[in-house]
Amino acid sequence: MVSYLTEELVGMGHEVTLFASGDSETAARLIPACPTSLRLDKGCIDQLAHHYVMLEDVMERAKEFDIIHFHVDYLHFPLSRITGFPHVTTLHGRLDLPDLVPLYRKYREMPVVSICHGQRKPLCWANWVGNVYHGLPKRLSPGDGSGKYLAFLGRICPEKRVDRAIQIALEVGMPLKIAAKVDLVDREYHECKIKPLLVNPNIEYIGEIAEQQKAEFLGDAYAHLFPIDWPEPFGLTMIEAMACGTPTIAFDCGSVPEVITHGVSGLIVNNMLEAVSAVAEASTLSRAACRQEFETRFTASRMAQDYVKIYEAMLSTKSLSTETREIDSLLTL
Repeated sequence: MVSYLTEELVGMGHEVTLFASGDSETAARLIPACPTSLRLDKGCIDQLAHHYVMLEDVMERAKEFDIIHFHVDYLHFPLSRITGFPHVTTLHGRLDLPDLVPLYRKYREMPVVSICHGQRKPLCWANWVGNVYHGLPKRLSPGDGSGKYLAFLGRICPEKRVDRAIQIALEVGMPLKIAAKVDLVDREYHECKIKPLLVNPNIEYIGEIAEQQKAEFLGDAYAHLFPIDWPEPFGLTMIEAMACGTPTIAFDCGSVPEVITHGVSGLIVNNMLEAVSAVAEASTLSRAACRQEFETRFTASRMAQDYVKIYEAMLSTKSLSTETREIDSLLTL
């Protein structure tokens, strides 16, 4: 999302400095905090150390910028409070953890942006200055679903519930293709809970796929399964499937009712019985209408325009503590 936003802002004519890994591909001015992507660097033991180097680089150059847009959660809060430079932070993760309450109360003045309204509920009193749904470039082309299989895309972890996806596929007798990574923290779960379920010949585990493979994987799918079991703040695979014209069958958790328009871009279900029934119903949905929903609501250009409105509102606000509620009402309808 940071990459998509950065490139759109540059395309709109804004001067953007990106603080990221040195191997990042961008049209913006790049200030590298480390040579290569930390997630892909097997030699990296302490990722946090590199983030603090990056934050120091940001603060050293802070006077060069009109506004600083953070995507590093709350790491910068103490520095931002001390320096007072104009800034805003998009919160990308779950906020229903009790440990976060004292932290956000301590830094209650920090202006933050949600990626869905439901994400705010545990910290509804925080200094929300806007809500911006994720957006994608128009790179993913619509498919026709000719592969006649169900698709699962994402991570193999307890909250994503790939076990539900497998069960749904077996119940309806359709092939399921699983394109998912397994993070180190989830390897035991994968080995003990999921791997034994992959022995069925109708279930195919592909592994993690690259961005350029997603159009074919999702476009050829009959439907995309999103059987989550946690308050996911957004769920990027839903709009990736939408861009490919592929309807999503999703459990009613987290951002799902905000992202999926029931009966248009997918079907929202509450239990396994409804999920199994929804597979047949998915054939009645228009793939063209599904793609149009993406074009209307979830493009990267729309996302960038929304953020620019927030930047401009933040810079024109004299007192963040007294006026940000008014800004929020303008930007989150």
